[in-house]
Amino acid sequence: MKKFLALGLSCVLTASLFTGCGEQKTETPAPAPAVNSEPQPIKLGTLKYLNADEKLLDENIKNSPIKHKFIIHNDIKTLKMALESGQIDEICTYKTVADYLMARDTKLEDTQHKPYYKISDKFAFAMRSEDTALKEQVDAAIDSMKNDGTLENLIKTYITDLKADEEPPAVAFETFDGAETLKIGVTGDLPPLDYVSADGKAAGFSTAVLAELGKRLQKNIEVIQIDSGTRAAALKANKIDISFWAVSTADNAILPDLDKPEGLELSSPYFQDSGVHLTLKK
Repeated sequence: MKKFLALGLSCVLTASLFTGCGEQKTETPAPAPAVNSEPQPIKLGTLKYLNADEKLLDENIKNSPIKHKFIIHNDIKTLKMALESGQIDEICTYKTVADYLMARDTKLEDTQHKPYYKISDKFAFAMRSEDTALKEQVDAAIDSMKNDGTLENLIKTYITDLKADEEPPAVAFETFDGAETLKIGVTGDLPPLDYVSADGKAAGFSTAVLAELGKRLQKNIEVIQIDSGTRAAALKANKIDISFWAVSTADNAILPDLDKPEGLELSSPYFQDSGVHLTLKK
């Protein structure tokens, strides 16, 4: 009888080691969360366009094999902050700008997407429609800069040969006593093209092109820093006479006349660049 009691007590102790105090209960596993088969769209940050809002941009690429949700920002600074905070997944910008940003921020990389929609813009200068004489002069100066190699040299100095540890060189404007002064709007939102240095001075490629235009037209240049979204309004209100502008080419898959300003005229293009997407390295 004692042997049976000892055996029973041993079984109880062994069971308690595995089950703990009290009766062992079998819990029903929670149901697995439903799998959403529809991929979430990539939140794509871009600078403000003059003639398009987020809804129009989304609608225009709705048949793209990769789905996007455009989120518009007013300047490059807030675009980068939105990317770093996770508010957007990618930045849509120009290749020249992307190369500049990646060279100075090792957290950024090109997504290397195969092109699912084509972006190719030409850079020009915007002026008021009534300033026909000024437009003719600017066009003639740009053409002469192309023909004599000046434009190619400026591209080399301010874009191609710009090192990662350097900022675009300062731009010197020649002055002409008694000459007309052209007020130029600069945003600084597309470095090293439209660029403002840390000390608040306009520099970069487009500013260098303007300095050369001023020299060839024998006109003084006054630089006025403005926001990207106010360029057209500033021109029409005579606050500035010329502004940098990027306009879509005819073969652009996203609205060929996307940023063409009403009531303004554009000069001959002096540069062209394609669009890329930037994201944070994983």
